[in-house]
Amino acid sequence: MKSTIEVLNRLQADGVLGLYAIGGAMAALFYSEPVATFDLDIFVVGPLYDQLRARGYEIDRESVLIEAVPVQFLPAYNALVEEALTAARDVQFDDVPTRVMGVEHLIAIAIQTGRDKDRDRVRHLLRAAGLDRNFLAQICARHTLPLPIVN
Repeated sequence: MKSTIEVLNRLQADGVLGLYAIGGAMAALFYSEPVATFDLDIFVVGPLYDQLRARGYEIDRESVLIEAVPVQFLPAYNALVEEALTAARDVQFDDVPTRVMGVEHLIAIAIQTGRDKDRDRVRHLLRAAGLDRNFLAQICARHTLPLPIVN
């Protein structure tokens, strides 16, 4: 994944990719134990598939294979995701800079999405170290989402 993030950073430096942040199950790895996933979800502003294809990357259904990692580029499709993208934090992955959505925003997006696997992710992330429950409550209130119950 390190080389994939390096490519994303090069794309951003070249102006091909704007603001981005890691979301989904891969982002959850920054806060809690690993969960099964097959791709790297990158939330972005603006389309870029044609430019990636021109650089020699293979498009495979909804993913782009970048350094052998399937990467799914997802537009910032609503106010919550836009907020999560803007508020994403700068981190290091194997000495490579990247951005990752905060655990509170990951939980809120999973609540909003509401699939079974997202409800499982909420339960899993509610145990994450560093979770700010007050901040999560503020996000949920701003986006009219139910506050998750801690079991």
